[in-house]
Amino acid sequence: MRSSRLHCVKVLVIGGGAREHALCRSLSLDPDVTALHCAPGNAGIAEVAALHGVDALDGRAVADLAVGLAADLVVVGPEAPLVAGVADAVRARGIPAFGPSARAAELEGSKAFAKDVMAAAGVPTARSYVCTTPEEIDTALDAFGAPYVVKDDGLAAGKGVVVTEDVAVARAHANACDRVVIEEFLDGPEVSLFAVTDGETVVPLQPAQDFKRAHDGDQGPNTGGMGAYSPLPWADPELVDEVLQSVLQPTVDELRRRGTPFSGLLYAGLAITSRGVRVIEFNARFGDPETQVVLARLKTPLAGLLHAAATGTLATFPPLRWSDGAAVTVVIASHNYPGAPRTGDPIEGLAAVAAQDAPDAYVLHAGTRRDADGAVLSAGGRVLSVTATGADLATARERVYRSVDRIALDGAHHRTDIAAKAAAGE
Repeated sequence: MRSSRLHCVKVLVIGGGAREHALCRSLSLDPDVTALHCAPGNAGIAEVAALHGVDALDGRAVADLAVGLAADLVVVGPEAPLVAGVADAVRARGIPAFGPSARAAELEGSKAFAKDVMAAAGVPTARSYVCTTPEEIDTALDAFGAPYVVKDDGLAAGKGVVVTEDVAVARAHANACDRVVIEEFLDGPEVSLFAVTDGETVVPLQPAQDFKRAHDGDQGPNTGGMGAYSPLPWADPELVDEVLQSVLQPTVDELRRRGTPFSGLLYAGLAITSRGVRVIEFNARFGDPETQVVLARLKTPLAGLLHAAATGTLATFPPLRWSDGAAVTVVIASHNYPGAPRTGDPIEGLAAVAAQDAPDAYVLHAGTRRDADGAVLSAGGRVLSVTATGADLATARERVYRSVDRIALDGAHHRTDIAAKAAAGE
């Protein structure tokens, strides 16, 4: 088994959200990373990486930048550039890229495609119908009944799913999409499990749980995610191995059999139902905000792991090392999120968190920018991910909310119950 150490690695990260800030933070702490770049980045990422004003969806421009920087590794963060083929463009220029090809990324880009792959691979998932007409939609809604689960077939930045008891709301969402997947409701708690793969070997990370609804008590509309925590003290200790054998490895094997090998980060959104584990959805990249807590606990240097996946050498990579503690992330969202967010508001208190709470708590930027005077302003819906670690979930929760209270953003909102039940032993 080879060492996980690399030497003198130049890394380029593509994206500009809190997920990319989490990736850049971990890479900046990796002793083997000698130069770190990000395109386009944000105000927080600028503190740990050199930023470049390149369109993340422009494969040629990203590849040109990677060549110009003499990058040893390109990490493509968001789903849209992956579906657009940015990783393909980079690999075509001879540079290792962490992220699946455009064809393999259809596992996230099309929920219908994902259902077809799961059926062929024997992966347990919800029964579903793919619908393109009002008549098909009504038939599917009648077949499953409430609660209704309606998913836009394409990419929707985490907001294309409606789960509702109201058939009129379900029908309206379905009819607003070109193609939808309507499926049975899956009971039980949800789990996010990431796996790094080179197309053959699959290395699972530690599970996390995120919170999709905008408000406390899982109320309000679906969002891209309002917080997360890891580990899951209530989960079966055998869960990761079970999902590796029944979900992750069969999916990777099926995609390779089809001639579209999946290399990068395979994210399984799972429901732990009364009938066993079921896949809710696949993503083709690190999840946000789960990445923030998973990477906070990963002790193995990140660059070597991602490089091994990008170069097909995961089979000889050493076992991953994890901290025994816990991590919690709380998202601070702008006024009106997940509707049209208000932007341009100043953010206060960031220096106070850095001075008083580090290293146990820190702020990862999502929708931020700097004005001409250098002040940090809101620039999106999810603005910040405040992350804290501790010996246990209760300690991490206390630390993260103490840091959240130091930050001021007019009109902002956040959930106050992230990891509360798990910390209480529920």
